[in-house]
Amino acid sequence: MKTREQALKYGLSFPDTYQEAPFHDPNWQLVRVKGSKKAFLWTYERGGYICLNVKVDPAWREFWRKAYESVTPGYHQNKEHWNTIILDGSIPDKDVKKMIAESYDLVTDSPTKRIYEVVKTIPKGKVATYGLVAELAGNPQMCRAVGNALHNNPDPENIPCFRVVNAKGELPANFAFGEGTQEKLLREDGIEVENSKVDLDKYLWRNFD
Repeated sequence: MKTREQALKYGLSFPDTYQEAPFHDPNWQLVRVKGSKKAFLWTYERGGYICLNVKVDPAWREFWRKAYESVTPGYHQNKEHWNTIILDGSIPDKDVKKMIAESYDLVTDSPTKRIYEVVKTIPKGKVATYGLVAELAGNPQMCRAVGNALHNNPDPENIPCFRVVNAKGELPANFAFGEGTQEKLLREDGIEVENSKVDLDKYLWRNFD
C-alpha cells in the first residue's frame, strides 16, 4: 500500500464510516465513524510520502515502532495513543491494514471486533455460518457485516475466516485470499469439501462442541 486512495478505500470499507476534509486543506483527508464522528484514519502527504495517523493501543505502540522504521510517533497528535505510518513501501500491506483495523476498533464499539473474536474461537475441523457468527457477535441481523469484516480480515493467521461458510454450507465465490484458497485450507483442516460445499450436519460448530 503506497497511495492515499488505497488507504482511504480500506478505511471506508469498515461499517458506518465516511470521509472528510475538515481543515479546508485537501492535503488532510480523514475517515471518521458515523455517530461519534471520531476519526480513526488521518491521511496526508509529508516529505514526499503519503502518511497515515492511526490510533494505537499503548500496549502495542512500541511494538509497531520497533518493528518498522516507517512507524513513528503520531505527527501532530498525542504520541502515547497515535502512530504515524509512512507509506514508503517498507511495511507489508497486511500490517498496514492491521494497524488501521486496530485504530477503527479503538474508536468505536466495533461489531467488526466482536466478529473477529467469535471467528477466532471456531475450532479446527469445524465451520460456522455467517448467521451463527452474527448471532454470537451480538446481532443475528448483521450477516452482511460478517461478510464485510471477513473480506477485510487484517490477520488471517489468527482469525480463521476460511472456516465460515453460508447457511447451506457453500463456500463463497469471492473468498478474499484467492480462488481455491478456502477449499484448500478447509481440506488441510480435515474438512471434506464436495462441489464447493461442506456438510453442515457433520462439520457445523455449535459453540458447545
